[in-house]
Amino acid sequence: KFFLEGFHELVPYQLLKMFDEREIEYLLCGLGEIDSKDWRKHTIYKGGYTDQHQIIVWFWKAVESFDTELQHRLLQFVTGTSRVPMNGFAELYGSNGPQKFCVEKTGSVTALPRAHTCFNRLDLPPYQSYHVLREKTRLAVENCEGFEGVD
Repeated sequence: KFFLEGFHELVPYQLLKMFDEREIEYLLCGLGEIDSKDWRKHTIYKGGYTDQHQIIVWFWKAVESFDTELQHRLLQFVTGTSRVPMNGFAELYGSNGPQKFCVEKTGSVTALPRAHTCFNRLDLPPYQSYHVLREKTRLAVENCEGFEGVD
């Protein structure tokens, strides 16, 4: 209660109302560069995907093509936070302690990717092309509201 009262003295509630929780986090924390090589190095794959699988090659190509904001939004979509741990992705935590970023092969090629934030897991369907994968991933990340598309 006292924290909010003090905070609202600095930033009036009326000004904060226009932002959702993700936008407030961006405003307060800013956006640093994400080291996509570190992210990739500390990612595990399930459901038949490997780091050399064509879908995964396309996935990382898409991640690297995203601007900084969209990379942070993807990270938030999958993990629940847009922040990279202080010592990099090796120290990513989930609901049960240390939990690497995970990409799992599952879902219909007509569906959008889904996220499981407690497990830092992205369910990524085996799309037929790079362009479809990139667009569906972007749509999932940019249009996710609340817990839709997120378990």
